[in-house]
Amino acid sequence: MLVLRWIGIGVLVLLLAVAALFLRRALMTRAGGIIRLSVRVSTILDGRGWSPGFARFAETELRWYRMFSFAFRPKRVLSRRGLAVERRRLPEGQERLIMPADWVILRCVSHQAPVEIAMAKSTVTGFLSWLESAPPGAVSSSLAVHD
Repeated sequence: MLVLRWIGIGVLVLLLAVAALFLRRALMTRAGGIIRLSVRVSTILDGRGWSPGFARFAETELRWYRMFSFAFRPKRVLSRRGLAVERRRLPEGQERLIMPADWVILRCVSHQAPVEIAMAKSTVTGFLSWLESAPPGAVSSSLAVHD
């Protein structure tokens, strides 16, 4: 009987964890401006280190949240000030196995550090529009996107 009680508690904890993940995502997406976005968190191995998630446009920031995390705070924040797209490329090698076929990888540079982000081709246009819509002088002049 004691074993069944512990199994029941384990199942309940698992269900609560899954419910918390869905609740977190529902609260985040309710505000709008959400896009699917992967961020390369590690560059140790070629084609690896990508973490799936979603991002939310806030006035001057792009806030990125990991897909499978209980945190309500963003894992990474990209400020529009000083952010520029350095290069655009298609997924290569092992990246093609983990990303949808219509995704593009953007290498961005900012005041903080270079970062690689991946998103759908249709999302790139919106991202670039958001990036370029900053007030005059707020973004570096190197916004040219190289194919």
